[in-house]
Amino acid sequence: MNQAATAQRIKGPLVWLDMDQQALDDAYDQAVYAPNRDQVHQRNTFNSERVRQRLGAPKRLAYGPTPFEQLDLFATSKPNAPIHVFIHGGAWRQRSAKDYAFLAEMFVRAGAHFIALDFAGIENIKGDLLPMADQVRRAVAWVYTNAKSFGGDPSRLYISGQSSGAHLAGNVATTDWKEYGVPGDIVKGALLCSGMYDLKPVRLSKRSAYVAFTDESEEKLSSQRHLDRLNCPVIVAYGTCETPEFQRQNRDFAAAVKAAGKPVTLLVGEGYNHFEMTEMIGNPLSLIGSAVLEQMKL
Repeated sequence: MNQAATAQRIKGPLVWLDMDQQALDDAYDQAVYAPNRDQVHQRNTFNSERVRQRLGAPKRLAYGPTPFEQLDLFATSKPNAPIHVFIHGGAWRQRSAKDYAFLAEMFVRAGAHFIALDFAGIENIKGDLLPMADQVRRAVAWVYTNAKSFGGDPSRLYISGQSSGAHLAGNVATTDWKEYGVPGDIVKGALLCSGMYDLKPVRLSKRSAYVAFTDESEEKLSSQRHLDRLNCPVIVAYGTCETPEFQRQNRDFAAAVKAAGKPVTLLVGEGYNHFEMTEMIGNPLSLIGSAVLEQMKL
């Protein structure tokens, strides 16, 4: 972001911490801080196609009744293998599982099944995040229940998410699983990359133009407020070229998990912006990829 332009702009009334409305809006608009967003997405599309050529097309499975409720499964040849479920970002509105096939190869080659979830975009559910969170939770419960049907080990199920996907993954990690008819400890580890864990400032930002935030959704879907339900180790990651708010959200969440006495690792990607962070998840030599493989004992 142009420092001179920021300095010249006259600051308005403070809306959140030391930010006026424009600064807060910019802090929840990744394109302001990551001008190469489209280039990174192009790269991911290119690499996803290459992975599909090498591994073959994923198995497309339905975890729920609507057309949105499907997932891509890249299976490993190893029997009774651990499972990694990835929840994609896209500001809760765009992107899909097929855009993230480039992450699959690291897991499959290491002997794990890789699953990328699809779910309804916010425009398809009247701006309400609650049904979206319910979809990804049902998806994870479905994967646990049906793991053996595709050679997966239900006792070794791990999750990850990036950006708005990390927000959803945070909700998965703090789910009361009794409501879904599965044991309370189905998730054995989580990677939350560049996510949001308290929705209050997000609600104050321009994202409220397309997300119909309510007191209920803010409270229920701010995972930082439900750490009593967290019962797996968590890796939290962010990049030094992300927006100040995304850096703060991740630092604060990791600190809150630590203060709650639960196992957490905070990873900081030096010189990485919001979109570049995702690429590390599927790279076994990277800061994040190596940590995830270690978390899964692979």
